[in-house]
Parts: sequence; structure tokens; C-alpha cells
Amino acid sequence: MIPKRIVLIGGPATGKTTLLNALRSRGYQCLEEVSRQVTQAAQQEGVEQLFLTEPLLFSDKLLESRIKQYFEAANLKSNLVFIDRGIPDVSAYMDFIGQQYPERFTQANANYRYDHIFLLPIWDEIHETDEERYESLEEAKKIQDELVKTYTGLGYELIEVPKTSVENRVDFILQELNP
Repeated sequence: MIPKRIVLIGGPATGKTTLLNALRSRGYQCLEEVSRQVTQAAQQEGVEQLFLTEPLLFSDKLLESRIKQYFEAANLKSNLVFIDRGIPDVSAYMDFIGQQYPERFTQANANYRYDHIFLLPIWDEIHETDEERYESLEEAKKIQDELVKTYTGLGYELIEVPKTSVENRVDFILQELNP
């Protein structure tokens, strides 16, 4: 049986990684956000922000990594696999910056489907930046809008996770998955 692929989406700094870590601590299989790895690899080669300097190259690498992750999820021995961001995030970010992208991005969105999408809303109080996450709160809100537009445009029903404690957020998600 192929596990259900559950994707956590939201603008930068909405608590996805924290939530994923909490799910992992409860014994669930979780796949981390791959964009940090792509960004860090570029930084080791002297490119501070590959997404800003070569957005199409960055997005190609990201798309490839997310497709690999999609198949990795299918091979895990679990009923549920939680994933920090999905394949459609790539085109949503490209739309955010107004960058054209090849048809293979759109095809990937159509070909690789997820079972459930949980949206973590923008939460001003927890927003912060770091070495890989440079987006301002205003940019994060615009990215969130693109994510919502992209996923709903692909026919996904987004389940909004309430702004509450991490434990309550985990409980909410698990209740939604097991009514």
C-alpha cells in the first residue's frame, strides 16, 4: 500500500519545519524542505542566493529534488508521510517573481498528485528571517497568495491549520486525517 502523501504549505516562516519536527517526534514519517539544501549547496559554490541570481536554475534543481522526494515518500513503510512543501510550490514561487518557466513545471504539477494539503497561514508573531530564508513579512504574504492560487487552481482543497500551539496544530492535522 502506498502511503498517503500529506503536504504542509505556507509562506516562509509559518511554522512548517517546527510542525514537521513535532510530527516526527510522534513517530510519523516526515520529509524535510529541500530548498535549504539547494540553497546551501549553491552557497558552498559562492552563490549567496541562487533563487535571486538564477531563479530558473534554482527552480529546476528544486523541481528535480521534489520529484525524487515524491517517489521516496511512496517507498516509506508508513500509512502517512508528511512533506514540507510540494511540487506546485516551485511554480508558485516562479509566479511570485514573475518568471516564465518551462511546460515541464506545469506537467509535474499535473502528474504528481498529493493526498492532502494543509495550509499554515501567515503568522506575523512567528515570522523571522535567517541565512536561507530572506523574505520579508510582506513578501511572505504575497508568496502565500501565490501558493493558495496555485494549489486551488490545481483542484486541491486546502485545509487551514489554526494559529495555536504546535501540539494543538499536530492534533488538528491528525484529527482531520482520521475523522
